[in-house]
Amino acid sequence: MANTESSQVESVKPYSAQGSKAEQVERMFDSIASAYDFMNRAMTLGIDKWWRRVAVRCLKRHVPHESRLLDLATGTGDFAIQLCRALHPATVQGLDLSQGMLDVARHKVEKLGLSHVIAFERGDCLALPYANDGFDAVTIAFGVRNFEHLDVGYREMWRVLKPGGMLCVLELSTPRNRLVRWFYDIYTLHIIPWLGSLKSGDSSAYRYLPLSIAAVPQGEAMLELMRQQGFHKCQARRLTLGTCSIYTAIKPDGDNSKTNNP
Repeated sequence: MANTESSQVESVKPYSAQGSKAEQVERMFDSIASAYDFMNRAMTLGIDKWWRRVAVRCLKRHVPHESRLLDLATGTGDFAIQLCRALHPATVQGLDLSQGMLDVARHKVEKLGLSHVIAFERGDCLALPYANDGFDAVTIAFGVRNFEHLDVGYREMWRVLKPGGMLCVLELSTPRNRLVRWFYDIYTLHIIPWLGSLKSGDSSAYRYLPLSIAAVPQGEAMLELMRQQGFHKCQARRLTLGTCSIYTAIKPDGDNSKTNNP
C-alpha cells in the first residue's frame, strides 16, 4: 500500500507529465524563490513558524549538544535557522536542488551572522554527497512530496544518519474532518493558486502544491515507508486540524541497525 501511495506523489509534477520530476521541481523553485517566504506566510497564516517550532521541540529531546545536523530541501533556510537557534549545534548543513532558493537562504544567514554554523550547498536529496553515519539528525520540512522516488530519499537519509540518530519530517497533509476539508479544498485549490500567480507569476507552482499534498503518503503509509528503509520508533503527529504532520523516526543502534544499505 505504501509503495502504491508513494508512486502517486512521484507522478505528480509541476509542469508536465513528461520529463524528470526533479528537473521540474528545481525549475519551479528557482521561479518562485523570491516570493517563497511571502507565500509560505500567506498560505499558512504564519502557522508554518509554529509547526517548525513543534518539530524542533521533538528534536530537542533527542539531539545531543554540539551535534551535526542535516536539513534537506532546505529552501530559503527557515528550518535550518530555527535548528541553529534552538539546538545550538556544532554545524547545520543545508542542501537543496534550487540555486535560487539557496541564494535567498545564504543572504538570510549572512544577515543574521550565522554563517559560521550554517552552510548551504546545492545537491540532490536522492544522492547525498555525504559519508555514512555522519549526522546526529536529519530534517526535511515540506520537501518529501517533491521527491522523484521517496524510497530512495529515505534510504539516503538512513545512510547518512548516525546509529541512534533522529529523522524528523515535517510535511503538509490533508484534513480528515469533512467540514474542515471542504474549506481546505476551496483555499488550496482556488485561493492559493490565484494568490501565488499574482505574487510569483508562476500559477503552475501553486496548482502543483495541493495536488502534491493530496498525493503524498500520510499517516501510517508514510511511517511504513520509513520502516521499510530500516527506521524504528516511527511516529506521526497531526497538527492544526490535520493540515500538517510531523513524522519522527530513529536509526537503530548496534546489532539492530540495517547493514545492507550502500
